[in-house]
Amino acid sequence: MKNKLFYPLIGVLFLSLSSFAFHKFYMGVFQVNYASEKKMIQITSRIFIDDLNSGLEKKYHKKTLVGTEKETPEDLELFKKYLAENFTIKINGQSKPITFLSKEIEAGDVLVCYSRIKDVDKFKTIEISNTILVDWNAEQQNITHISAYGTKKSVLFTESSRKELLKY
Repeated sequence: MKNKLFYPLIGVLFLSLSSFAFHKFYMGVFQVNYASEKKMIQITSRIFIDDLNSGLEKKYHKKTLVGTEKETPEDLELFKKYLAENFTIKINGQSKPITFLSKEIEAGDVLVCYSRIKDVDKFKTIEISNTILVDWNAEQQNITHISAYGTKKSVLFTESSRKELLKY
């Protein structure tokens, strides 16, 4: 009789406690590749769509629907502005303009963006600042992989670590 009561009780206790353990993670993944033959830096960004729209709404006080069927041209322009303000690159200490090329949806909930920096000759330093969604959410983490000259480096950007200088 004890076992008939004991095991269901343990099961209910486990389920109720495990429901508190699940929580959403906040992560962006960025890939920065230097294509020396093209004299170009290619940037691929992966950001969760719901987090992005929440962050844009919080920053600009306007509801956006970037990456959805209801996205407007104004939403896209606001998103491009946000990217330009929150993801920057300096080559040898000089700021370089990043050109947004296109975007697509991946796995239904991730916005993949393609950008580039043209006319990049050999460099000794690259400084990346990545504050995408960090101001909106202190738990946001942006892992950034940088490939240049046959070397791959990875940097984790967080609320307390927003900028990194890499030497080559």
